[in-house]
Amino acid sequence: MNKEVNIGLLILRIGVGGLMLLHGIYKLFNGIGAIEQQIIDMGMPAFFAYGVYIGEVLAPILIIIGLAARPAALVLATNCIVAMLMVHSADIFSLNAQGGWSVELLGLYLFGSITLIFTGAGRYAVSHKYWWD
Repeated sequence: MNKEVNIGLLILRIGVGGLMLLHGIYKLFNGIGAIEQQIIDMGMPAFFAYGVYIGEVLAPILIIIGLAARPAALVLATNCIVAMLMVHSADIFSLNAQGGWSVELLGLYLFGSITLIFTGAGRYAVSHKYWWD
């Protein structure tokens, strides 16, 4: 890949990972009680709620630094799909008041992470020599 593509991947990693990490940091400071209750209401074990920390803290950090970026992006994409289905399932096929997709923020995270699954982290990463990077 050329220099411009690698810079673009770095910007994508910082953007997708950094913005999702803010959601995770919020949950670190404020807890995940609401998510835990939703999971219990769905009949699943409460400890599943702690997966949000993997999807919104660990995976974004790995994406930002470019370490195991493909698996981390897969975790983030899965996190986005689960959030869409658990929290926003009624909105998936609807538009908001401004005409945009009701779940466009999650969609941007999802498609950004899917892009990283296919491209990898690029040259400007902690690790870029292996298939998982």
